[in-house]
Amino acid sequence: MALVAPGTTHGQELSLREVSTSATTPAIRNVIIIGFVGGFVSVKDTKHPEVQFANYLRDRYPTVHVEVFGNHHGRKALHHVVNLIDSDQDGVLSSIEREQTTVIIYGHSWGATETAEFARELNKIEIPVALTIQIDMIGKPGHKASAISPNVASAINFYQTKGPLHGAPEIVAVNPARTKIIGNLRMTYEDRPINCDNYSWYSRTINKPHHEIENDLRVWDQVALLINSDLPVATSIAQAPPSRSPFFQYLRRGVQADVTETALLEIPSEADGN
Repeated sequence: MALVAPGTTHGQELSLREVSTSATTPAIRNVIIIGFVGGFVSVKDTKHPEVQFANYLRDRYPTVHVEVFGNHHGRKALHHVVNLIDSDQDGVLSSIEREQTTVIIYGHSWGATETAEFARELNKIEIPVALTIQIDMIGKPGHKASAISPNVASAINFYQTKGPLHGAPEIVAVNPARTKIIGNLRMTYEDRPINCDNYSWYSRTINKPHHEIENDLRVWDQVALLINSDLPVATSIAQAPPSRSPFFQYLRRGVQADVTETALLEIPSEADGN
């Protein structure tokens, strides 16, 4: 099982067989997925893939808690997560409540920076994170892109290098013995332009590559694969990836109208012995 992306840096061809997270054990029942939008995007703005992806996840995993927050609302997100983990609502997070919880975090741009920062805040109160997903991570004003904290089992970074805003090319783990960096994957769009009509003319003209990666259905298909591999077997009721889902229909334009491309990630099924 290999992860291969066009333009991958450092000649990457990465095996995912070693990736294991706390989400794979049958005892875990409380699954929480938190998304962070970029810039000053409203969490109610359904033109943005981070918001649509949350709707897709809610439809696919009806028993999973999915919520999207602004990248400047980390404290609100923390309160939400702690409240969900505290299943008996006694105001104390027990070791059992922590162990039976899976937390997954994703974000784009400033939201990707908040993803890493939010995981670090969870680390302070000893809440494990199964997976963080950073998409074109841009440091917020006054904030530096954080290393991935040791409570995170696995992390992946998608980035591009064009335009005035482009993501950090590498994420690193504070403790590589505890956190698996699945990959730092460079996405390119010179020969594969992505439709960005969900953004203003100004954004499409000045900063299109930063939004192309956000709108790239290949990225969201891979994110969905990673999340699915971290969840209990019986959680999902729908099998369509984002590229074939009605929740992302508005993105299937131009080159993305053809969704027959080989996925960047190939994750084996249980029948393969994994």
